[in-house]
Amino acid sequence: MTTPHPIGIFDSGFGGLTVLREIEALLPEYDYIYLGDNARTPYGNRSFSTVYTYTLQAVKWFFQQKCPLVILACNTASAKALRTIQQTWLPDHAPDKRVLGVLRPVTEYAGTVSESGHIGIFGTRGTVDSGSYVIELEKYFPGIKVTQEACPMWVPLVENGEAESDGADYFIRQHIERLFDKDPAIDTVVLGCTHYPLLQKKIEAFLPEEITVISQGTIVADRLKDYLFRHPEIERVCSKSGTRQFHSTEKPEVFERSAENFYKDQVECSEVILSDPR
Repeated sequence: MTTPHPIGIFDSGFGGLTVLREIEALLPEYDYIYLGDNARTPYGNRSFSTVYTYTLQAVKWFFQQKCPLVILACNTASAKALRTIQQTWLPDHAPDKRVLGVLRPVTEYAGTVSESGHIGIFGTRGTVDSGSYVIELEKYFPGIKVTQEACPMWVPLVENGEAESDGADYFIRQHIERLFDKDPAIDTVVLGCTHYPLLQKKIEAFLPEEITVISQGTIVADRLKDYLFRHPEIERVCSKSGTRQFHSTEKPEVFERSAENFYKDQVECSEVILSDPR
């Protein structure tokens, strides 16, 4: 029997399930294994070194599960840990494996759809403070203007089941107004957190119709398909039995209770304990 080599999807909590759902829809034949570090979420307010440590622990765990490719479906992990893992850790410890993030695919797309050259970013405090979206956009699209707005209440609203509530309206409107007060010329906004798709309908309701809203899941799925096509050495070692596994650093029943809101289906979860990397 062939040993499974699933594609790993990592997030600090539940949000990455929105990315996994879009990836599955486009590439259903592959095996996937999801890990949420729910016991230590949120990552947004943690230091660079802490996020790097936690993310590296997860990456090493995925590699122990025979994953040839890991997607960091967490904006904070992508912003604070991805580059160091790719450039410093992988070459010495796992040169035949790959770790990808969500920032680059989204920024490459956002820069092509904005007509005014003014882009807004909604994100967690950690993602905004890292400046990663600004760096990536300015690198590929010199002269573009990027304005950020940290939305610390949006993730708690989603995770506490308040995404559709009237109470969410206040915080959504507040941050939209703050963003456009900084730059009224914005014509494209990026939802820079994997939780935010659950708020997208409300966000779009408070935005002018001409504003383009970019959510990450479909873009990451499209770019993953393209990546696998361009890297047959990785694609051919990814197993294709259509299996799904779900793991969390929190108690399984806690993860399973909330995961359906993000994944739109029931899941069975196993608990994982991440150790310090050696």
